[in-house]
Amino acid sequence: MPIIELEDVSKLYGFGDAATVALDEVSLHIEEGEFVAVMGPSGCGKSTLMNIIGLLDRPSYGTYMMNNRSVAKLRPPRAAKYRRDTIGFIFQNFNLLPRLTALENVALPLVYKGMTLGRRTRQASDMLARVGLQHREYYYPRQLSGGQTQCVAIARALVNNPKLIIADEPTGNLDSAGSRLVMELLSEIHKTGNTILFVTHNPELTRYATRVVYMHDGAIVRDEQTVIGDVAPTARRVMYTVPATTVEDDLAGVSALMNHLPDAEPAATMSLKEKTRKTGKARRSKRSRT
Repeated sequence: MPIIELEDVSKLYGFGDAATVALDEVSLHIEEGEFVAVMGPSGCGKSTLMNIIGLLDRPSYGTYMMNNRSVAKLRPPRAAKYRRDTIGFIFQNFNLLPRLTALENVALPLVYKGMTLGRRTRQASDMLARVGLQHREYYYPRQLSGGQTQCVAIARALVNNPKLIIADEPTGNLDSAGSRLVMELLSEIHKTGNTILFVTHNPELTRYATRVVYMHDGAIVRDEQTVIGDVAPTARRVMYTVPATTVEDDLAGVSALMNHLPDAEPAATMSLKEKTRKTGKARRSKRSRT
């Protein structure tokens, strides 16, 4: 049964000639228990899509059903309550409160539910134990590593037992070891039946997904089922054809990904490739002079 149903959803910012189309008639169905990755270049509408699905924003047009209930036009107080009880958010920048301990940060959503101090402390402690950080309950965010900090953020997202978890670049600020820690944890959470939707620029992380959605210019241009443990086919073509050692190379990788998708902009790809070649020539010229 679909937990998320978007039909012809569009999001516009501004008015008249100054209007910007962030989402262009997006239709997306997500079944309960799926692990969905969303990929695409910066500015393609990924964050706008996540904000609408997470009830942080409202679509300009179209319909949005969550658990067979129309939620597109919920009033802010009702949307906040539905969001609190149904959705867990994991952010790239963690968004932990620096003056609260790990335990207090995890327990914070339970405060807004009116739960007593004793109950929320026990529930938060159990959730930290689930992510392997019970021994860090009384540490402050500054005393934790990046991977541990993100695990605390995951525990906070899970403490209300949400049906849907939205993770916006959950490994964007982590090294490779921290990224593996977080993705393995999300994989374990998925195995318990949670539906997970995450944004990533890293093709390697599609190994954890059961499905990958590709976006470009505010629209979904490809939607493919994947096998857990394998890099998604479209992402694989990029991963093994474009080296990623510099910022320019990373951008070229994203552009190459778009080049494999319908209606991509080849001009952007060429300009990035030219920039990459110029960077390579400059490096070779510098080595020859020295």
